[in-house]
Amino acid sequence: MTPVRWGMLATAGIGRVVATALKTSPHADLVAVGGRDAVRARRYADDIGAPASFGSYDELLAHDGIDAVYVPLPVSMHTDWTVRALEAGKHVLCEKPFAVTAADAARCFDAAEAAGKLCVEGLMYRHHPETLLVRKLVAGGAIGRLAHVRAALTVDVLPGDIRRTTALGGGASLDLGCYCVSAIRLLAGHPLRVHASRVLDRAEGGEGADLRLAATLELPDDVLAQFDVALDFPRRDELEVIGTEGKITVRDPWLCRTGYVELERDGETRRLPVDPDGAFGLTFADDPDNTDAYRIEFEAASHAIAHDTTPLFGRADAVDQAEVVDAIRRAAALGGPVAPAPSVAATGQ
Repeated sequence: MTPVRWGMLATAGIGRVVATALKTSPHADLVAVGGRDAVRARRYADDIGAPASFGSYDELLAHDGIDAVYVPLPVSMHTDWTVRALEAGKHVLCEKPFAVTAADAARCFDAAEAAGKLCVEGLMYRHHPETLLVRKLVAGGAIGRLAHVRAALTVDVLPGDIRRTTALGGGASLDLGCYCVSAIRLLAGHPLRVHASRVLDRAEGGEGADLRLAATLELPDDVLAQFDVALDFPRRDELEVIGTEGKITVRDPWLCRTGYVELERDGETRRLPVDPDGAFGLTFADDPDNTDAYRIEFEAASHAIAHDTTPLFGRADAVDQAEVVDAIRRAAALGGPVAPAPSVAATGQ
């Protein structure tokens, strides 16, 4: 397959990780960077090894030598620039969280359908063999009937960081909660009702975004799930999947660097390798920035683009994801339970 030519819409920090990841991919080439300043964009492109740079996002979108665009802009800019990229005739991989609301997510996919292009939400860990193994174990009954999922993701960032800036779509529920919600949905389906509590970030003055949030989700078949996220805690990456006959523990669920998952059953704990045959060429502990997961994600998107196939996660998943995260945020604001809109994936709407 001819490599898909990718342009990056921004000079974001995560772009350096993506650039490193794509250097080892035979199917995806990073060929250009677009920024808001030509000098800065050229310097950034030189740093990451991109051949071309542009002093505006529109210039990059107008370039004929780009097949697809990666959008790692602030959350508040995701929808508008995803739509503009699609209207410019580019496929899009947009960083998580894809959109703030289900309506915004649907708007992006409407634009994709009108343009005849693909649109993908960038939750990279979902494509990693670690996550695939966990899903396989649960579906195969390795822990009996699924009963409970518990997840956590916390980081410590200073006031003024983009992730704590309300105007740019910051907040723990959006920036971090999207990981936990997506894992719960992957394993247990679409929640019927959600409950949440939050602590607001007062650093900006007034009512800021959520600094910390904890949620409980009621899911089909009497499954419960809980997660917590925070922007001022020590780093925590946690995922436990509990069934009636056992438990799966994932020590590094979002960065996927340990190389194993733990399966507890019948009083025995086993470490199961996530890539026993080496088929994915993973580097594990030698990959502190998680470039493996980004490489796998971009290769999946590039394969779908090159072969005109449906991505593993498409419109219904992105709309449902945005709806659930939004419902959790509403529950936290209201101080009471909220029922998310029915699953688009289930209703086919």
